Amino acid sequence: MSPPSDAEVISRSLDEPEAFGLIYDRHAATLLRFLGRRAGAKVAEGLVGELFRIAFERRKTFDASRTTALPWLYGIGSNLLAKHRRGEARWLRASARMAAASEAADRRAGAAALDARLLFPRVADAIEALADDEREALLLFAWEELSYQSVADALEVPIGTVRSRLNRARARLRELLEAKGKNRVKSR
Repeated sequence: MSPPSDAEVISRSLDEPEAFGLIYDRHAATLLRFLGRRAGAKVAEGLVGELFRIAFERRKTFDASRTTALPWLYGIGSNLLAKHRRGEARWLRASARMAAASEAADRRAGAAALDARLLFPRVADAIEALADDEREALLLFAWEELSYQSVADALEVPIGTVRSRLNRARARLRELLEAKGKNRVKSR
């Protein structure tokens, strides 16, 4: 006998609230990783609890035609992260400063590692400069390796909207990174 789908577990949890714990058991580690990448480990620990509290409260709204709850949970997580944008921006800037500082201390590192450390601050700034909806779609796709359909489900938008947002995000990142690269060359 196969284990029950997420939809079956959530449906059962409407009468047996403790059944919802299985959803937590199945997906908490994945969502903690997702939130940790975006907001840092300490913030992620608080957010994952908040995410599951919200999911539990909204379990009646879960679309039972979906077998997995993960895209739905990513959507809740994305909404929580939107409330922490300023914190996320501070984290990206701090990471960029750390990468730049370690470059000075590690001049003997290989060329590829050095290039990555030098490029990271520019990438972090470019990601921060994206529109919120584009940044969210890009990070769900690139960091979480979600399919276009799963990103669409998580953000509750049509798949065509995801494709548009990713296309705009990629174009904007190229534009921002090329512009910063030219400015850096000119200032030497």
